[in-house]
Amino acid sequence: MVVQGKGRRARRAGLVGVLWATAELAVTVGVVVLLLVVHQMWWTNRQAAAAAQEQVRALERAWGNDPPPPPPPSSASPSALPSVLPSVASSVSPSGGPAAVPSSPPPPPAGPAGARDRVYAVLRIPRLGLVVPVAQGIDKRAVLDKGYAGQYPGTAGPGERGNFALAGHRNTHGEPFRYVNRLRAGDELIVDMRGRRYTYVVGKVLSETTERDTGVIAPVPRSVVKPEYGYSEPGAYITLTTCTPEYSSKYRLVVWGTLRH
Repeated sequence: MVVQGKGRRARRAGLVGVLWATAELAVTVGVVVLLLVVHQMWWTNRQAAAAAQEQVRALERAWGNDPPPPPPPSSASPSALPSVLPSVASSVSPSGGPAAVPSSPPPPPAGPAGARDRVYAVLRIPRLGLVVPVAQGIDKRAVLDKGYAGQYPGTAGPGERGNFALAGHRNTHGEPFRYVNRLRAGDELIVDMRGRRYTYVVGKVLSETTERDTGVIAPVPRSVVKPEYGYSEPGAYITLTTCTPEYSSKYRLVVWGTLRH
């Protein structure tokens, strides 16, 4: 009986040891995942936001010292538009796992030498207190993940007839477009370039559409998914696109404005 008692105690001790080790492993994994989420959701956000604001200051300093600027980016044919609206949501879900990310559009054409990914304008949204640099292209690593707003290739330049269309992150990486859902008709969207200022006025908001609804960035923007949203006459438009709902890339949120003359 004494030998059997020792055997039971040994088995019990072994089970407790296994459970303890499992618990320690689970806690360690949880801490690592939490650190990754904090890094993605907080640290990269702060880094991108700070770098974007420094880019704005550098651009404004250059405007004060440089010779007269070249013409703004020219419009391209509608056939140059991306086949899908880019995913600009967080790459980490609130639970720490990967968020659903649709297929990415092909890389934007380079355009004039040195023009691709170049910061050339500043977008100001007074209602949101937002000041964000604008670059050419919608490449994630080169543009969007830096906290910039990226101009869709194939769309009109600031102040031009057509559609000046921009994408920006809703969450993480500076999240410049996080609160664009708060914009209302009549709000101003101001685009500054060296020696020029263009003021657009928000006219319409499409709260949800699909990633393939590229009609929203057409020269005359109109949703092909929800045709009751958009415009029917040529003009000078601005379009802001981002992911919705927050921390997801399932749908796209769209804000449209028209140039104030």
